[in-house]
This record gives sequence, structure tokens and C-alpha cells, in this order.
Amino acid sequence: MLLSGFATFLGIAVVIGVVGYRFFRAEGSVAPTEVVALLPKGAKIVSIAPSEDRIVVTIEIAGATEIRTFDLKTLRPAGRLRFANEP
Repeated sequence: MLLSGFATFLGIAVVIGVVGYRFFRAEGSVAPTEVVALLPKGAKIVSIAPSEDRIVVTIEIAGATEIRTFDLKTLRPAGRLRFANEP
């Protein structure tokens, strides 16, 4: 009985420890309240989609398609992929 009581206490302590660790380690996870992303003149946003820890924005610029990714936590640009038609 003493062994099962110790195992129960240890299990509860581990769960509380993990929850506390994740709670206090979540610093900086709040996104800024306002961010402005400038698009070229005449650009059109085709779609926006969340993907794991990124926001993916598909843009059409003068007949060419471009995909821009932004970090979900900081909303900073993470990458850009451009598609163009062959001449």
C-alpha cells in the first residue's frame, strides 16, 4: 500500500510539474496586436491559410503567383516563394 501511494503521489507531481513548466515557458507566445504587411501596387490576395506555426498568404502580382509565409507568434516574414510563367 505504501508503494502504490508513493507511485500515485509521484504521478500527480509529474503532471503538475509538466503543466507548470508549459505555463511558465509560454512567454512571448502572444502575437503583436497590429502588424502591417506592405504589398506591391496592384497585388491581390488570393488566399490565406494557417499551417502549424506559420501563416501562408498567396498573392497574385501582375499575373504571377507568390506565396509569402509569416511566423504565427511574431507575425514576422518567414519566407517568400515566387512562381513565374516560362517565356
